Amino acid sequence: MALDGIRMPDGCYADGTWELKMHVTDLHRDVSLRVTGEIHVGGVMLKLAEKLDVKKDWSDHALWWEKKKTWLLKTHWTLDKYGIQADARLLFTPQHKLLRLQLPNMKHMKVKVNFSDRVFKAVSDICKTFNIRHPEEASLLRKPRDPKKKKKKLEEAEEEALELEGPLLTPGSASEIIYIGPVKGSIYSSPGLYSKTMTPTYDSRDGSPLSPTTAWFGDSPLSEGNPSILAVSQPISSPDILAKLYKPQSLLDKAKINQGWMDSSRSLMEQDVKENEVLLLRFKYHSFFDLNPKYDAIRVNQLYEQAKWAILLEEIECTEEEMMMFAALQYHINKLSIMSSDNHMNNSEKEVDEVDAALSDLEITLEGGKTSNTLGDITSIPELADYVKVFKPKKLTLKGYKQYWCTFKDITISCYKSKEEAHGTPSLQMNLRGCEVTPDVNISAQKFNIKLLIPVADGMNEIWLRCDAEKQYAHWMAACRLASKGKTMADSSYNLEVHNILSFLKMQHMNPDPQFIAEPAVTNDINSECLVSPRYLKKYKNKQISARILEAHQNVAQMSLIEAKMRFIQAWQSLPEFGITHFLAKFQGGKRDELIGITYNRLIRMDANTGDAIKTWRFANMKQWNVNWEIKMVTVEFADEPSLAFICAEVDCKVVHEFIGGYIFLSTRAKDQNESLDEEMFYKLTSGWV
Repeated sequence: MALDGIRMPDGCYADGTWELKMHVTDLHRDVSLRVTGEIHVGGVMLKLAEKLDVKKDWSDHALWWEKKKTWLLKTHWTLDKYGIQADARLLFTPQHKLLRLQLPNMKHMKVKVNFSDRVFKAVSDICKTFNIRHPEEASLLRKPRDPKKKKKKLEEAEEEALELEGPLLTPGSASEIIYIGPVKGSIYSSPGLYSKTMTPTYDSRDGSPLSPTTAWFGDSPLSEGNPSILAVSQPISSPDILAKLYKPQSLLDKAKINQGWMDSSRSLMEQDVKENEVLLLRFKYHSFFDLNPKYDAIRVNQLYEQAKWAILLEEIECTEEEMMMFAALQYHINKLSIMSSDNHMNNSEKEVDEVDAALSDLEITLEGGKTSNTLGDITSIPELADYVKVFKPKKLTLKGYKQYWCTFKDITISCYKSKEEAHGTPSLQMNLRGCEVTPDVNISAQKFNIKLLIPVADGMNEIWLRCDAEKQYAHWMAACRLASKGKTMADSSYNLEVHNILSFLKMQHMNPDPQFIAEPAVTNDINSECLVSPRYLKKYKNKQISARILEAHQNVAQMSLIEAKMRFIQAWQSLPEFGITHFLAKFQGGKRDELIGITYNRLIRMDANTGDAIKTWRFANMKQWNVNWEIKMVTVEFADEPSLAFICAEVDCKVVHEFIGGYIFLSTRAKDQNESLDEEMFYKLTSGWV
């Protein structure tokens, strides 16, 4: 055995062993171990712990291979199987690391997250701990950098200003950190806060489960039976906060923000996320399944907050009337939030009644909620027939709208010169399957337009419909939206769609009550600079905005807190740009960069400057999609039209691929399924190489 210590030219020793260099992050120590390629990873960690001779629980630690950016989690694998040789440097580091999580309400929270879990699993654990159902709709996003800001100090000050009020205590500990997910051999192990069976005893104040939460959070602000701090909307305290936050100036800026989505199939560590880094928790997929105020108080509030900030930061366009309606709802929600925190204990039973009332009244799920009680004559499909003004915009045209007698049958609109000619050949006929439907409404000007982009072989035909009144507009708009999805007015969601459109219009009415006189004290507490986006602060004086908000507030003043939040979300969903995620792309045959927009049910080719839709493809018509990872090209094949191919510019095509696969995955959900997620199916649809 005299040869044991002799080192060969290749760095190995004569007995076949070699030195493995490791760095122990907790101790800031470099350690070398004599190993062979046949030793398994678990054996290496055992030897290392023995050599360190430090009394410490190492159960959360694992080996990280820096050069290959990979965790060595398969402890039964040998070093040879992993391909580790003498030139490798490994880190012995905790899997759970500190992350500063910015929630949709813009508040920051310190959490310990598993940096070795895939992001999809890590987000699921975060949402379970925060009592947010359907975590598959959420993900993590890197913070967008404002190109105008150069000093980091400004950003740090901004983050400090947005910290959550009060310490958030770890269960069983005195530190201000929340542990996410199970930690081996630790008191922090938690299965999450919501029940898979969905039959918990829920708190009457905000619908959070009672029993488990008290065990996890003890005497912290997340106690009293619920993590209520996350279910309460906190008003924006100063317009300076709005001024500091990054506002995308164009569609290209919005596309750049979407470059920052984390890869759900890889861990945080593999994506160069550092300990104590700020990541944004956001609802990534705009397909909100089974939104139930009774169980989803925190989910509803965080959705409301994400919608609120998207409108205030002008991430989504809305009209002036819509902005005043959103401001009035915000004002109402802020008022009720302060009142409900004061009167929590007195109003518990009333709140339950309000939740039940809101449930039965709203049901704003994606597919349209409840079936109507009155089925009517199920053998016939309802039709619309009325005089509607029609306009076909063309370049250099001066012609305006022309009135036709229009009939809407199944998914087709037929236009006749008069009612008497309705049995003859139509002057114009439109099949609306796969079309883009955009509202163009101005209540005060009594303008009720529907913009249709109808797919044809070489692109899209643009047609405008003008209705005379709200009721006519609501029926035709609802029919157009259903027809674009290939559904007729016989669908159970038609009446609900009409009702939602009329409710949305009603909230925008400006009908001041002559008896209503705003007192100075009331107008002062409005704080209008924090309720509307900056462009309106430049256009109007604060007093003018406050008066308009108070005017609009009369339409929503009778709503309960949960109903107002649900109405806000519903109104957000009604905006033309809602749910479109933009990416910069170069299409096959195209000469310049354009945008690809991805929504829950379609892909949209868009003009990068104007945002106008050039062509639409529905997922329902899609056969398959493929990715050429080398040239960053995504190819999509359809059943009855030419395939689509585009190259992703300035963004990893994996992000685009994951959005398409993610929406396909979400479309497979059903209410009768249990709460468990088919993670493997998600990875098959989104990862591309699993």
